[in-house]
Amino acid sequence: MPILGADMTAGTLVAWRKHPGDRVQRGDIVAEVETEKGLIEIEIFVNGIIEKLLIEPGTTVPVGTALATIREEGVAVPVAAPPAAAIPTGGPTALAPAMPVPAAEMARRRISPAARKLAAELRVDVATVRGTGAAGAITREDIERTAAAPAGTDRWARLRQTIAAAMTRSKREIPHYYVGTTIEMHAAMTWLAQQNSQRPISERLLHSVLLIKAVALALREIPELNAVWANGQAAPSQAVHVGVAISLRQGGLVAPALHDVDRQTLSELMRNLRDLVQRVRAGSLRSSELTDPTITVTNIGEQGVETVFGIIYPPQVAIVGFGKVVERPWSVGGQIVPRPVLTATLSADHRVTDGHRGARFLAAVDRLLQEPSRL
Repeated sequence: MPILGADMTAGTLVAWRKHPGDRVQRGDIVAEVETEKGLIEIEIFVNGIIEKLLIEPGTTVPVGTALATIREEGVAVPVAAPPAAAIPTGGPTALAPAMPVPAAEMARRRISPAARKLAAELRVDVATVRGTGAAGAITREDIERTAAAPAGTDRWARLRQTIAAAMTRSKREIPHYYVGTTIEMHAAMTWLAQQNSQRPISERLLHSVLLIKAVALALREIPELNAVWANGQAAPSQAVHVGVAISLRQGGLVAPALHDVDRQTLSELMRNLRDLVQRVRAGSLRSSELTDPTITVTNIGEQGVETVFGIIYPPQVAIVGFGKVVERPWSVGGQIVPRPVLTATLSADHRVTDGHRGARFLAAVDRLLQEPSRL
């Protein structure tokens, strides 16, 4: 059972996608797991053959529990026994006991492609929908009814509790420092308008992809911010996987990863960002998208906020915040003229970097945005 969030302690195995004897390759989806953040597709990270499934669908188990055994290519692996059912109790970190999910709860996972497409369009999390079709299948009518109804209180209360636990841990354990700067966006916004005038509407770029790409490229200059804190020290990452904070329709947020952002073109990044937002709000994420972020970007400018100082998502060591683009007086060639500007901030772990390095990082983001054609 993978850890799919900073304070995740257990997850419920909903369904197996693979069976004993099936050959699997790295990246294949092998199972679906439900957490407070929704229904997550679990990927495999080795090539081999499924030998045995150790956990039955409907069972809630602690993170780290073996779910299946896999025989890697050319390696004989003995079949392990299922883990002990006992779960520690009595302390503040005790886990809830394993308990099955009712059959009706399992049946609601069946959904037709048409209903899933509608759920994405209406931003309905399919993990919250109870099906009324044959054998409990989710229908288009179920999606429409859920979209018109308030979200389930219990599920979103648990999500808020999970977010609260992660953020409390972050502020308690991570010595944050904060730096900020104002970035003049005239060159970036002018270039963006020119680009979009030549593109079909479906392929137009949002200015947020410029910000995300600039962050990724700036990390090449200040690589210590692209890391996670593990075993009492920072572990730098060679890959740049940017977590993007995305608000959920029913409340709360998640910050899944856009992988290898520094290697993507802006067009690729825009397509992947659109896809990620749609899948987040439809309740369809992959486990790697929740476990892989090496830094997070939060951009709540569309909400009218000019400045945001984020709280670091453990085990990451930095989060970048962008506010909305606003027009302000700006000095250009000795004259005061109106210019679009935005405020960029960095919240970083003082155990890993200091304000000097943080300031250089924001200066690099600023410089990159002045040459948008090179992003």
